[in-house]
Amino acid sequence: MLRRLSPVQPDSFEFTPANLDWAYAQMTKYPEGRQQSAIIPVLWRAQEQEGWLSRPAIEYCAELLGMPYIRALEVATFYFMFQLQPVGSIANIQICGTTTCMICGAEDLIAVCKRKIAPTPHTLSADGKFSWEEVECLGACTNAPMAQIGKDYYEDLTPARLEELIDAFSAGQVPLPGPQNGRFSSEPLGGPVALADLKGQGDSLNASAALARDIGETVKRIDGTEVPILAKWLRNPEAASDDRTGIDSAPETEPRPSEGTPADASGITQQEAQAASAARPVSDRNPAGIRALEEAEQKDETTDR
Repeated sequence: MLRRLSPVQPDSFEFTPANLDWAYAQMTKYPEGRQQSAIIPVLWRAQEQEGWLSRPAIEYCAELLGMPYIRALEVATFYFMFQLQPVGSIANIQICGTTTCMICGAEDLIAVCKRKIAPTPHTLSADGKFSWEEVECLGACTNAPMAQIGKDYYEDLTPARLEELIDAFSAGQVPLPGPQNGRFSSEPLGGPVALADLKGQGDSLNASAALARDIGETVKRIDGTEVPILAKWLRNPEAASDDRTGIDSAPETEPRPSEGTPADASGITQQEAQAASAARPVSDRNPAGIRALEEAEQKDETTDR
């Protein structure tokens, strides 16, 4: 599938201060001179901030990492998780369309999106609040059909419930994610059949839904304050060099093999292989062929003298 940048582009892009700190933290995970390895998480953070990846955002990330624009563009256009078109200001609804969800009613959910948002995927709604797309398996097959909205999973959906969710988001609410039919997580629809005596103990929500509840606003754009950087930085990131030529300019950490060795008349350097000892290794094996070769070498040396 050919993926192109949107014909409509903003004038510029810049990380929020917190997101910039986050990006620098990702760069410290890699050896010096290899900051370009952080391109995927940095691009992803740019998308989380704006909702999609514009050309200014891609070029900004490339400059931050000191890499050619084309290499950042190659990454952004290769992975389908990167949105190259504007998405809804509130949410981009991703409907799982793989086998289990399709059998359980994903087509009906897609029909709701076509009717309430836009007839085609990757298209903004009339008010600009929503967009939608069909995606491959999101890994919640036991709670099919389901959709991902922002960072959350909305599972066990029906067409009517999806319409209610869209209306609630449009009104500025954030419906509680997780199963939408009363299930705790992925237990049988009839209820758990083991450890039933523990039912009702602990939080009434599973860990994912409880985290969304505690954060409070899981569909807003990410500015770096939602999840603070807890791990200490290994080192302060060095400023990436401004190199858009495509040449690998990573510093050499070891000297070249011929460094400090003069070349002979032919222009070839002469070097001996490094070894712990010049003596023959001690071995219990002494094949007859090897012994005969050694005796012949000694005889030749005697004759030369």
